[in-house]
Amino acid sequence: MVNLPGNRGSCWVAGAGRTGYSPLDGSIHAETVVVGGGIVGLTTALRLGEAGRSVILLEALEIGGQVTGRSTAKITTQHALIYRHLIDALDLAKARRYAEANSAGAALIKDWIREYAIACDLDRKPAYTYATSAEGREAIVAEAEAVRQIGLEAQVLDGAPLPFETTGALCFADQAQFNPAKYLVGLAHAVADRGGRMFERSRAILIGEASRWRVVTAGGTVHAEHVVVATNMTVKSPVGMANRTQPRCHTAMAFRIDDPLAVDGMFIGIDDPTHSIRTGSDGTGPLLVVLGPKFDTGQDGNVAARFVELEEWARRNLAVGEVAWHWCNEDYDTADRVPYVGEPDPEKAPGFHIATGFNAWGISNGTAAGMMIADTILDRASPWRSLYDPTRPYPKDFHKNGDSQSVVSGTRDIRPGEGGVIVRGEEKIAVCRDEDGALHAVSASCTHKGCTVTWNNADRTWDCPCHGSIFALDGSVIHGPARKPLASVEL
Repeated sequence: MVNLPGNRGSCWVAGAGRTGYSPLDGSIHAETVVVGGGIVGLTTALRLGEAGRSVILLEALEIGGQVTGRSTAKITTQHALIYRHLIDALDLAKARRYAEANSAGAALIKDWIREYAIACDLDRKPAYTYATSAEGREAIVAEAEAVRQIGLEAQVLDGAPLPFETTGALCFADQAQFNPAKYLVGLAHAVADRGGRMFERSRAILIGEASRWRVVTAGGTVHAEHVVVATNMTVKSPVGMANRTQPRCHTAMAFRIDDPLAVDGMFIGIDDPTHSIRTGSDGTGPLLVVLGPKFDTGQDGNVAARFVELEEWARRNLAVGEVAWHWCNEDYDTADRVPYVGEPDPEKAPGFHIATGFNAWGISNGTAAGMMIADTILDRASPWRSLYDPTRPYPKDFHKNGDSQSVVSGTRDIRPGEGGVIVRGEEKIAVCRDEDGALHAVSASCTHKGCTVTWNNADRTWDCPCHGSIFALDGSVIHGPARKPLASVEL
């Protein structure tokens, strides 16, 4: 059994409190039903509520506790080396639209925090991209020129204000950080105050079309003219999104620190292995949150080793105390590093809206996505539709499926607190052994496309190496695109 230091879970979620909305029970109607209570779904819902429209939001688990609530939570237009890439890979006009969309998203977050008095630890900080090599320094300078071309402001520095050696940095002044889970809880209250209806523990198990769109959960059905699928990966879409994206994870650790200003700013490195750094807090005191490099979901057989490496790096380079929290977070990358947002098929599936593929920059992008979807429903023009177009061309070889990294010869190879996949004839079984030695078994075939899952020995979950679905020990779905649990199996 792997014993990692600190509590398993996000420091943001731990301090956010619970909303306590009931599960859906019965058949109801609204103009719009939003599936997913993350930053995209709640932004869409509140924008519609502010316009006086009726909206229902369904969250499969609890609001604030999923991908947004496990993010780095930087409110910034500084997205590593994004602008040089966008100018070169797309064009200058699209790079400017990306900057404009994310600027608008960041501004709306700050406006809503003030307008709705959301207590979410908003803290204005500069954001730095930093390099540790000569090549990285050159990339910083090139990014600065790209930033100038698109109309943003940033300053090249000889080094980042960090307690280890860097070769250069690009500073975006007047950015911000916050507790994203607290922010989502505040948005939910604002939606409810404007007549929106919120339901938790209400996973969408069917999304279909009759005389209007209908979303079915275990407890009821919502009928609506518009449906917004705002899940991490779309659980349904008239145009498939899973092969247009690549599921990726990163490890995060929150350390106790004595001085909350020991690291003053938000930082992301550009040289491999990359790291992200920011301060934060929980109910006990100040924290330093450090993230490690990304890896493909379900394609690493020893995620716990990544946490060990991350802690070693942090202790070599930063003044940190004990580990308070550790967690993994998942997102989806796109080939051009721009999310997919909008109506995938407005002719055959009018009123069906999606948002996915945020490339680990979902705070400002996710808010912009929610703004754009709401504008579409409200028949307002949006300059970002062509940028985020979910049907734009993509390289067919971008998505890479993987194989399970957890196949073992038998249950004797599975130690207490560990899991493995055993093969019985043509059947593959995901087996974990609890601390008392008892075995628990579910099907190892992901209910999305049938890929064989991998045991995540840090989060103690079953992760799909193909399209990124994540399942709990009992087989229940944590993240889609899967909608159905892994079936129980008798050993």
